Amino acid sequence: MAVTIVLGGQWGDEGKGKVIDALAADANMVVRANGGANAGHTVVTDNGTFKFHLIPSGILHPGCACLIGAGVVVDPETLFRELDQLLERGVDTSNLRVSSRCHLIMPYHPVLDKLEELRRGDDRIGTTQRGMGPCYADKAARRGIRIADIIDPEHLRRRLEPILEEKNEILDAVYSHAPYDLNEIAEQYASFGERLGRYVSNTEWLVQDAIADQKSVLLEGAQAIMLDIDYGSYPFVTSSSPTAAGICQGAGVGPTQVDRIIAVYKAYTTRVGSGAFPTELHDETGEHLRERGAEFGTTTGRPRRTGWFDAVLARYSARLNGVSEIALTKFDILDQLDEIRICIGYTLDGEAVAIPPANIDEYARVVPVYETLPGWLTDTSGLESMDTLPANARNYLARIETLVGARVRFVGVGPHRRQFFESNFAA
Repeated sequence: MAVTIVLGGQWGDEGKGKVIDALAADANMVVRANGGANAGHTVVTDNGTFKFHLIPSGILHPGCACLIGAGVVVDPETLFRELDQLLERGVDTSNLRVSSRCHLIMPYHPVLDKLEELRRGDDRIGTTQRGMGPCYADKAARRGIRIADIIDPEHLRRRLEPILEEKNEILDAVYSHAPYDLNEIAEQYASFGERLGRYVSNTEWLVQDAIADQKSVLLEGAQAIMLDIDYGSYPFVTSSSPTAAGICQGAGVGPTQVDRIIAVYKAYTTRVGSGAFPTELHDETGEHLRERGAEFGTTTGRPRRTGWFDAVLARYSARLNGVSEIALTKFDILDQLDEIRICIGYTLDGEAVAIPPANIDEYARVVPVYETLPGWLTDTSGLESMDTLPANARNYLARIETLVGARVRFVGVGPHRRQFFESNFAA
């Protein structure tokens, strides 16, 4: 059996939840590896729509163990809310385990996130304001609170007291914000520890046991390569590493243990928040993609920016992550377009650019070089195999394969889990 990584190949919102749900039907384990409640993975089934922010997207398959790995930062209230909603809808959550090494979103993290965004003014990053950045900053600075810390109330208080003293000084001196009460937070998080107790485990060891037993393991990434803190469009990025390497780190898996890396791309490109977006459309076509594709954030509800498929970006993410296969989602959204454009190159100040520039000001100035392909003007949402796609649709897939350098193995033609197929057919 295989260890498979599923990651986002663009700026997030590619449909990773749908892909994980489809593959989890034949998997023994799904491990959410990075990010936090800023993620929004959606699965549409006959029993309704499920939106996951922390819980792995394999939870709807009873025989699949679902783990939240150490690389995830956990907002306990969001986690409990998701658990309660699943239980109310009859979903068994007894197969969920959460790493004792996960860092926790504390009450001051979302507040600092919002205050820092306000302070940036016109240079704001466009965060979800869920506290991810401040939490990961505390993790790196070794002043974070982990799930292991809240199991013992006395230990929690000892860890929290000096941290909270420092946070209150910053909140008062920099933002004129009221201080937090040590007793109140300590009691609240001790109660979280009691409820979390049944789910807490050394998840990295469970993953390694599954691999040793040759079971099928899916590693679920949140966000996407262009939001990576090292290789994304910095500083308009997330605070974790959603690359294949970062996902291995967050799940507790060695790189030599991975067999497949699947990058999920939309058939076009979207982005939420600020930052460069070379293929962004500000016309009727862009609005068409937004409305037809329901491009509004799962977590924030914000309208997404839309544009043509960016093969420069896609090839960059594929090469950096060793991508072996592509899952192309929302293919049906292009069904009504007479012509479809693909960005096949960049120029910067008249010179060709092979990859997204590291300097964000330069990246904002790149000019996309387009290739135009004929549309297929056929409803693909009811199709069930690659070889039933119209010829122009297959040509579009073939061009993406060539430009990105990886094979399109999966295609999504609608929001429902049934509207997703794979084939050995060569586009």
